[in-house]
Amino acid sequence: MKKNFADRFINGIEWLAAIFVGIVALNIFVNVLLRKFFSTSIPDYYDFGRMLLGILIFWGIAATSYRGGHITVDLLWGAVNKRWKRIIDVFATLVLLFVVIVQTVMLFDKVEGTWKDNVLTYDLNLPTWPFYAVAWVGDICAVLLIAVRTWRLVFNPESLHDEHFDSPMHEVE
Repeated sequence: MKKNFADRFINGIEWLAAIFVGIVALNIFVNVLLRKFFSTSIPDYYDFGRMLLGILIFWGIAATSYRGGHITVDLLWGAVNKRWKRIIDVFATLVLLFVVIVQTVMLFDKVEGTWKDNVLTYDLNLPTWPFYAVAWVGDICAVLLIAVRTWRLVFNPESLHDEHFDSPMHEVE
């Protein structure tokens, strides 16, 4: 199957989310080794850890929002016919899109606030706003991916990567 720009963008977001998982794990691993064997730690380890975890969360939201692979409760969805399943999917995705758009706007306020207030890390006095900005970009990517998912749900559901969309049972009657 030939991949278009949207599919390549989605794969890129997923790779970035995976890279952030690796960075968080590496930060923890190196700091544990330094503390155990050398009685020292990475300067600003705690600040880096919490900000990297925030980045990881927002990029993880971006990665899972498109695929629909996150935990869902499909009690009602499983009991209705194919037409209503599609309606529920579109409605749920639109609600998710609205919530993540509001979250993105609020996170921008956090980025702007840390920049204007010149919030710095404890040990190295590095500005914290770039970390918040990277998390915010992850949130923007989540909005874009949810918008792509909504578009595909409405106009081209077979192009989605969800397990229940791959089966012919999900087609609208």
